[in-house]
Amino acid sequence: MITRRLFDQLSEALQDFPVVGLLGPRQVGKTTLAAAVADAMGPERTRYLDLESPADRARLLDPEAYLEAQRGRLVILDEIHRIPELFATLRVIVDRRRRQGARTGQFLVLGSASVDLLRQSSESLAGRIRFLELTPLRIDEIEPTPRALDNLWVRGGFPDSLLARGDAASLAWRRSFIRTYLERDIPQLGPRIPAETLRRLWTMLAHSQGQPLNAARMAAGLGVTGVTVGRYLDLLVDLLLVRRLQAWSGNAGKRLVRAPRVYVRDSGLVHALLGLEDREAILGHPVAGFYWEGLVIENLAAAAGDSPVSYYRTGGGAELDLVIEGRRRRTYAVEIKRSSAPQPSKGFWSARDDVGAAESIVVYPGDETIPLGAGVLAMGPRQAMTWVAERTAP
Repeated sequence: MITRRLFDQLSEALQDFPVVGLLGPRQVGKTTLAAAVADAMGPERTRYLDLESPADRARLLDPEAYLEAQRGRLVILDEIHRIPELFATLRVIVDRRRRQGARTGQFLVLGSASVDLLRQSSESLAGRIRFLELTPLRIDEIEPTPRALDNLWVRGGFPDSLLARGDAASLAWRRSFIRTYLERDIPQLGPRIPAETLRRLWTMLAHSQGQPLNAARMAAGLGVTGVTVGRYLDLLVDLLLVRRLQAWSGNAGKRLVRAPRVYVRDSGLVHALLGLEDREAILGHPVAGFYWEGLVIENLAAAAGDSPVSYYRTGGGAELDLVIEGRRRRTYAVEIKRSSAPQPSKGFWSARDDVGAAESIVVYPGDETIPLGAGVLAMGPRQAMTWVAERTAP
């Protein structure tokens, strides 16, 4: 059992809100984390319902009566997006209990769709619900060794993939995961999108990892319109499978690149989509650095929590891989290098001045913190996550 960093935050949220939403892609470990919370509370104080189970759905034929009968227990509702109309019932129960003095820790809802998608169904719970996102396993949740870090990069952070008995078994799991999402999970969510078209788009995004989005080129390759590509991309973002990293929105008085950069969020899925079977095949790929960059960005974004993250690039080539907006409106600059001897690029120095960075770091695949001059430090991704968390914590 790998202890998830979100466990304490989830437990605290249940002490502060009547409803907590735990979101993340399928197979990321939401049910396991919810079970850990339930175990800590004790079986008599919790009730678990899987809304994909016909038997559990039958319990909710009269949802208000059933859920009200569970008063005093934490009710865990898994795959809540299958019955979004339950949010209205939860509001009625929460408000009734509030008037009677009960305020927190009543419902934990789990969903495979994104915050934005579920917020559309939970407007009635405004002020009553807090959303948390469970990502694939993070760098600070695995062993602090170079081998463990390489395994996470190659296989990705989905537990069944990372902990598979070998690279071949891991790759087989990821390929099955992709096929199941395309053929079963996405159609169940409603959109009628040809599975092969969506697979080709997903693969195009993997090939373009970390590059500015060129919707017109992708549309031409798929034989659809740019609007259709945007709609398909929105779906993958909503399912927490793809990150759309926006350009920094500050006014630097420069001609800026404004197109978002797009990342397939799990590095293991990137490699599976591209047919890269092991570490040697990945390192032999001409743009392996972008795949490493994606892994680091996902982990630093997780460490930043609710703080905004973006990238910065000017028409003249000044660039930052990540701009993080921390406490007291301070800005932090990050460059990512897959090199044992990291050195910032020429454009890094002017870019950090453009965004008014209070501090700057270069992240590389090592574990030693190295001064690079002018107040810039090079550090490994685990140390960088701590560095980011310290500057963005509420």
